[in-house]
Amino acid sequence: MSQASDAHEKQIEYWNGEGGTLWRARADKTDVMLAPVLAATLESAAPRANETVVDIGCGCGASTLALAGKVASDGRVLGLDVSAPMLALARERAAGTPNASFALADAAIHPFAAQAADLVFSRFGVMFFGDPTAAFANLRRALKPTGRLAFCCWRAPDENDWMRVPLRAVYAHVPRLPKPGPEDPGPFSFASPDRVTRILTGAGFRPPCMTPLDLMLDISGGGGLEEAVADASRVGPASVALSGQPDDVREAAIAEIRKALAPHAGPDGVRLKGAMWIVETTPGAAA
Repeated sequence: MSQASDAHEKQIEYWNGEGGTLWRARADKTDVMLAPVLAATLESAAPRANETVVDIGCGCGASTLALAGKVASDGRVLGLDVSAPMLALARERAAGTPNASFALADAAIHPFAAQAADLVFSRFGVMFFGDPTAAFANLRRALKPTGRLAFCCWRAPDENDWMRVPLRAVYAHVPRLPKPGPEDPGPFSFASPDRVTRILTGAGFRPPCMTPLDLMLDISGGGGLEEAVADASRVGPASVALSGQPDDVREAAIAEIRKALAPHAGPDGVRLKGAMWIVETTPGAAA
């Protein structure tokens, strides 16, 4: 098994264990934080009434439900995710939404109905594939020849203050995390337009349009400073850097996070810059 494939399998394990349970518990806060991202990606993807949509990495279902509203009663949306805990909540949320369904599946290898989808959509669900070119080739086969692919992904870490500020605070007390390799799966693995273009064209898509999106994100999910501090220490790169550290080190690092985030707290939350790409393309000539 390659290093990338091993990382992919570990992601699936994480999202069906501690990670899936944690992210399910904070789903409402995540939805608040990422609501403007979802709105912008939906605007670019422009799902229309009666369309068939596949939502990759749908998590707890917010994006699938939003898409279901756009395609209306005669359209349908299939949300895929590898996380059983998160999909369980997605199904609960979708009760009474008959045009939304879910599958516990790895989109990289799932046997989609061929050329059935008008739109393949994702909000931060495509950056963890072990073999991204093969995965996107599988997604292309799901699209009609007239279909389209639209997703949002993070730009470089140093452009994303929501991650950089708490992580830099933690580094005052713990060693730095190893820098991921340029081909390693991870949240920032699609930061390079050249890499994204190489992957998508290699998978049979046309060269993508990549539009920068910059938003101020409330990392507290509407909960204020202490919620932001707690979340930064539980999820994301800062939490990884804190993993396994003794209690006194963790306490000092969390105090440092609070100090770093306090200037960004206000009546509308704890707002830090998020830097993303909105990526859009269509299938190329059949391979």
